[in-house]
Amino acid sequence: MIQNEMNSTASVEDVLTLTLEALRDTKARMRPVFGQERIAASAGRFLEMLLSNEPRKTGWMRAEAAGDPGPWRQQALLGRARWDADALHDVVRDHVVDHFGDPDAVLVVDETGFLKKGTASCGVSRQYTGSAGKITNCQIGVFATYVSSKGHAFLDRALYLPKSWTDKPERLAAAHVPDGIRFATKPALAIAMIGRVLDANIPFAWVAGDSVYGVGDLEMALRRAGKGFVLGVNANHWFHSWRPDVMWVGEAREIIKTLPDETWVRCSAGHGTKGERWYDWLYCPMANLHASEYSDTLTGTWTRGLLVRRNPADGDLRYFTTWCPQGTPLETLARVEGARWRIEEGFETAKNEFGLDHNETRSWHGWHRHVSLVMLAHAMMAAVRSQANVLTLKKRPLPTRKSLSNGQFRKSGASP
Repeated sequence: MIQNEMNSTASVEDVLTLTLEALRDTKARMRPVFGQERIAASAGRFLEMLLSNEPRKTGWMRAEAAGDPGPWRQQALLGRARWDADALHDVVRDHVVDHFGDPDAVLVVDETGFLKKGTASCGVSRQYTGSAGKITNCQIGVFATYVSSKGHAFLDRALYLPKSWTDKPERLAAAHVPDGIRFATKPALAIAMIGRVLDANIPFAWVAGDSVYGVGDLEMALRRAGKGFVLGVNANHWFHSWRPDVMWVGEAREIIKTLPDETWVRCSAGHGTKGERWYDWLYCPMANLHASEYSDTLTGTWTRGLLVRRNPADGDLRYFTTWCPQGTPLETLARVEGARWRIEEGFETAKNEFGLDHNETRSWHGWHRHVSLVMLAHAMMAAVRSQANVLTLKKRPLPTRKSLSNGQFRKSGASP
């Protein structure tokens, strides 16, 4: 059974029906990407394997599940076959927007690591990854997740190439990296992804990310696009206000020491696996600026500010730079920051259930093909879960007069 965030469950029969309908729809969506029928059929079997209960989604496991004598067809799909991973990415994007599209959506950017042995896999290097919490031999992928009140799923991806790759043309050629690919920082990859989302007219209002993305060109790109953001910064990040009524100048950790305890407000960062995620928040609006300062087409007044989150359990502090329409309530900024948790949830689900980190290819296009297929499987099942949740709510029995008289629902103001 699929369990939703309200701790209700849809029946096995309902979930199976929704999944089969979703699988037919997803195969139809991706069919034009593959051209030849045999390649499309192989991609369909690959997708089915990603949805299976097999703990490892390796080539041999996929082959056995598809009834093939060996992994060669699966390898060909990710390697020799002619099809465009970016075209499949567009299918994923359209699928996500069709199911979860919302003008108030949050685009969350973050990276994850793929542990590797050897040096041949495209982009592999000794580098830090939060997945392992240390410097180790791995690939790094930068991802964007689309989060709305309707659901959430991956929207875009990019393979990070360190300078140990981009400075060596022979390595790039061996991994079939396309001509014109140059070194790009993780924030630069995120900016490119956001640019693609804007070009496709995808509805969203906010961007959230951790301190890797919180300083520099990403901020200015979002200001020019008229999108709000809540981006992590370090405790020593320098802030200064341009307000006539109050002057804040200094490091974030020093500014908050000047404010009284009653300045902190407790509110939820959103619903989690164990209920509402409560934190203490402090918000310091630093300056009101006209959108026309950054764009020839935008109007209105926007506020630049400092947002701080404190964990009530241990006092741990996290700092964020914000940009939002003037008058945006603190609760909205807390919700946007809380959306970052969804991408971590997505990484865990995609790795544990759909084999995101089970890629055995070494090439540039092999990585993008594998990841795009996993993203499609993840988006499909995210939509199924959302539909199952709605179905469960529709089937939930209405309260009886007896239950009301026993005191249920009184907090909401209902009466018998």
